[in-house]
This record gives sequence, C-alpha cells and structure tokens, in this order.
Amino acid sequence: MSASRLNPSAIRMASTRMAPLAAALACAVGAMSAVSAQASELVVKIGHVAPMTGPQAHYGKDNENGARMAVEDLNKKGITIGGQKVRFELVPEDDAADPKQGAVVAQKLCDAKVAGVIGHLNSGTTIPASRIYNDCGIVQITPAATNPKITQQGYKGMFRVIAHDGMLGVALGDYAVKELKAKKVVVIDDRTGYGQPLADIFTETVKKAGGNVVDRQYTNDKATDFNAILTAVKGKNPDVVFYGGMDAQAGPMLRQMKQLGIKASFMGGDGICTAELVKLGGDNVGKNVICGEGGMDLNKMAGGAAFEKRYKETFKSDIQLYAPFVYDATMVLATAMQKSNSVDPAKYVAELQKMDYKGLVGAIRFDDKGDIKNGAITLRTYVDGKKSALAVIN
Repeated sequence: MSASRLNPSAIRMASTRMAPLAAALACAVGAMSAVSAQASELVVKIGHVAPMTGPQAHYGKDNENGARMAVEDLNKKGITIGGQKVRFELVPEDDAADPKQGAVVAQKLCDAKVAGVIGHLNSGTTIPASRIYNDCGIVQITPAATNPKITQQGYKGMFRVIAHDGMLGVALGDYAVKELKAKKVVVIDDRTGYGQPLADIFTETVKKAGGNVVDRQYTNDKATDFNAILTAVKGKNPDVVFYGGMDAQAGPMLRQMKQLGIKASFMGGDGICTAELVKLGGDNVGKNVICGEGGMDLNKMAGGAAFEKRYKETFKSDIQLYAPFVYDATMVLATAMQKSNSVDPAKYVAELQKMDYKGLVGAIRFDDKGDIKNGAITLRTYVDGKKSALAVIN
C-alpha cells in the first residue's frame, strides 16, 4: 500500500496503539542499562569469623562491629579495582570458639570464594581453620589470635595484626617478679590453644626471672565452678595467681577467690583484659587485677578517641577489646587489593608482605612470618570499674 492512500485517522490510531509499546521498550532499555551498571560493580566478599554464640559472644560481636565499621568506610570511598567500582560485602560466620565449627565455617567461606578472611578470634579455632584457608588459597588476617604457632606454620597468606603470646607472656612474667616482687606464683590455664601456651610462656619467664611457680592447675573454657582448684591454690599461699584463659572464667574465678579468702594479685593476658570482666567479676575486679593486651591505650591510638565515640554511638555499647584491630585488619586487606589492582589473593598477598600502613593501632608492617613488627603491649589494671594503663612495652 502506498503512502498516498493511507487514511490520516488510521495513522493517528496506529500511533496511539504504538505508544504503550514504545513506553514499554523504553522501560526495558532502561532496565537493561541498570542491570549493565550493576554488573559493572565489583562485589568483593570479605569473610569474618568469631564466636557469635556462647560465653565468648561479646568478643565476637565486638569484632564483627569493627569489621562492619571498616566495610562501611571502604564503601564510602568509592574504591575502584581493575577499572571497576568496588562494593565490599561482609560475610559473617560464627565458630562458637569451637575448633570443629571453626573448620566447618572455614570450608564454607572457601566454597563461597571470599576474597579474604578477617579472623578467627581464638587461637584454638584459628589454627585448624588456617590450614583450610591455605589449601584453598585464601588470605587470612587474624586480629586477635595470639598463639605463636599460628604464624610458624609457613603459610604464605597468614598474617596477624596484634602482638603474640611470646611477647605478652614474657611481659607479664617479668612484671610479676620484678614489679610485684612475687615470691610464690600459681598458674592456672584452660587447656585451649590460647590459654595453655600463654600460661607456659608466663611460667617459663617467671622461673627465668627468679620467681617460684609453686603450683600448676588446669580447667576448661566452659567451667564456672573453681572451688576445688582454688582450695588447693589457697594452701600454697601465693602472691600471684595467673590465669591463662578468657574473662568468662576469670570473672567467676575472682568471685570465688574472694569467698575463699585468697588475697593474691590476679594476672592474665588479653583474654581477661576486657570491660566485660567488671560485669562478670563485680567489685572483685580492681587494682588486684593486672592484665596485658596488644596495642596501646585507645585514647593514644591515632584516631582512637573518634573511633571509640563513633563505636558507642553506632552500637550503644563499649568496645570490649579487639574492634580497633579488626577495623585495621580489614583496611589493610582492602589496601593490599588496591595496591595490587586485584582482588585475587594470589596477586595481592605480595602487597601484604611489604605493607606499611598507618592504622588505629599504630604502624602495621609484617615480618617474614606474617607477624606484626614491633607490636606494642600495654599492661593494665582496673580503677573505678575501668581499665587503666600501667605500662606500655614495645
């Protein structure tokens, strides 16, 4: 049919009928553009593992909060890697401080093909999990696990941003003998991959410094009744009781020590050095308690005060212990990806090995094993229900 024979009204009718189709096509094109734009965004999954259930859940939540703050800050920066805009996504998992569950979630993160893992919190879960991450080629940075053996396994992708127990146990052992002038020391540990090695190093240091370890007792990380152990301890009349373990046991232990009339100073590592210890131990927590932790006082960390203020405003709670370390570990991981222009662990791991990052907890540089270089240690006590610094050791 020629154009000259077309009916004008028919043309108008056809145009009217075509309008909805044109609109639909426009929407489809717009939707395709949106999908294309979304596809150009690179989603980078970062695993985070800590105990989110059980007696150590307050540590786990603290750690996860630190990771969430870091991911939020990274996404605000509009980072590009390999020419693509990046959106970081946290993949949280709960290992319940149990080595078997830790191995299960490690395999789960491998299967999810995360770009890296921040965790685990406990040495007992970190060690078995680290083998799995190594086998599947995933980089792991622990912000909290302090057993020296973790970085002695020879895994290329294993890093730690906190001082290990070899440093912490020595600092505490020396302080017990040289500053507290302890003549008789009793050591108790929870037989975990964290508590026992820390107690071993403390014991060895006390002996080298001229102190006398008069008794060694053992418990577990689920116990709450220590009366049998402490009755034996009381008979030794110690100047210092050292506990290698976590605050969930240290709090009740302090209460029961007072009930039995044991007046010794109470010492421990970063596992007991928390705000939660005051809630668990009540008014039995004061200057009688001396603990050590990696890093400096939060108010002496670069940006520490601002970090603490934001943390409290965001989560309506106090920082327990490791949140700043988790934050820095996440930032270090992302920085290595940026520097290598890749999210492939095999490519960005080289940037971690030569990392020089100024974080909240101080300068982060790793030695050839993956341990932080010159990690600071702060010895603390409790004054008016709050942690107070005694000494900083570099």
